[in-house]
Parts: sequence; structure tokens; C-alpha cells
Amino acid sequence: MDDANRLPGEQPRNLWLRALQMLLMCVAFQIAVWVLVVVAVLQLVLAVATDGTNERLRSLGASIGRYLGQIADFVTFGSEAVPFPFSDWPAAPPR
Repeated sequence: MDDANRLPGEQPRNLWLRALQMLLMCVAFQIAVWVLVVVAVLQLVLAVATDGTNERLRSLGASIGRYLGQIADFVTFGSEAVPFPFSDWPAAPPR
């Protein structure tokens, strides 16, 4: 964004810093995907073993899904809010 399009009081954006944050968020995305895979496999094993699901794992899976969405929004410039660990972990949606 050039100076003519910047809102009054808005600071100039450092694209190098954002690029570094985007790279870190891409690494976090890959880690979160694998954690989600592990949660899904655990949930499947528990469902087979107990004929039910684990509410804590369900909540964790939902919050990981929100986190992945936040990362996608950030790295595609849909949002300026940098996801966890630069902000709070997203809560699972209420059921």
C-alpha cells in the first residue's frame, strides 16, 4: 500500500517482516495438519473401541480447524491478524 492509500495514523507495513511471519505460519500449518491427523486417528480408534467419541478430542480438532483457517487467511492476505503464537489460540465453536 502506498502512502496515498494509507489511512490516517496507519503505520507502513513491513513486507519483509510479514514474509517471515508467513513462512513461520506455513511451517505451523504443516505441524497443525499432522496433529489433526493424529487427533483424527485417535478419535477413530476410540470410536471403534468404545462406540463413542471423546469430547476433548472433538473440541481440539475443531480448534485446530479454526487455527488452520486463520493461517490460510493470513498467508493469503485475507487478514492482517497474525495467528497463534502471535495471538490467542482459537477456541472451539460451541456445540
